[in-house]
Amino acid sequence: MGKVLITGASGFVGRHLLRTLVAQGADVRAVLRPNAVEKVQTIAAIEVVESPSPFSESQTWWADALGGIDTIVHLAWYAEPGKYLTAPENLDCLTGTLTMAKAAAKASVRRFVGVGTCFEYDVSFGKLSIETPLKPLTPYAAAKAAAFMALSQWLPAQSVEFAWCRLFYLYGEGEDERRFVPYLRKSLEAGQRADLTEGRQVRDFMDVRDAAARICEVTFGKATGAINVCSGVPVTVRELAERIADQYGRRDLLNFGARPDNLVDPPFVLGVP
Repeated sequence: MGKVLITGASGFVGRHLLRTLVAQGADVRAVLRPNAVEKVQTIAAIEVVESPSPFSESQTWWADALGGIDTIVHLAWYAEPGKYLTAPENLDCLTGTLTMAKAAAKASVRRFVGVGTCFEYDVSFGKLSIETPLKPLTPYAAAKAAAFMALSQWLPAQSVEFAWCRLFYLYGEGEDERRFVPYLRKSLEAGQRADLTEGRQVRDFMDVRDAAARICEVTFGKATGAINVCSGVPVTVRELAERIADQYGRRDLLNFGARPDNLVDPPFVLGVP
């Protein structure tokens, strides 16, 4: 098992993936901003390379950071809730990712595993397989799709294996409190009413721990190209809310219909694993 370099190890998915990699006996090096080092070192004692701005580093910097690395797992990306979908930082993440990939080839990295999103697809298809056409509708999804398109062609030509894990609707430990599940749990724990939409949207939900386990499998496996990290099980938002409320015995606090539906939100998104 060769040495693994991970970016984004302090993030929502990254923290779980780091635990999983270490539990599997991986020798891990993490590229982190200085303010994130302590968060990661409470998870595991790993080698750290610090950078105040990883997406601004040069190809030479990355080539040094990648010395002795067998596999890259690239999770880092700008992801602040409420801002990331249209943020200009997506372009910085895209160009920084391409710079890192060029350095990976120069450093003779064997395998590159990137992380994308189900919203790279044309979601009007509803049921999304890796054969579904791409049609990103936001700068975030478009930047992810651009990274996939470029690297899927360029890295194999440089003798670097390339896999791209497209994530669907993740939830679980460490999730930003502004997101749906943490908001719901916080309301229920406080005994307060949770104002929700009608909740008829069908989604492919997956616990972040299961997603991390799947990315770990891809990291140590041989699969290449696009890979859907999803459950393949259709669940309405209402059903998920009711399951969570049942853990507290408080379905009465679910106020469905209090919020208007998002008219641009796709009604059905399901992955084909």
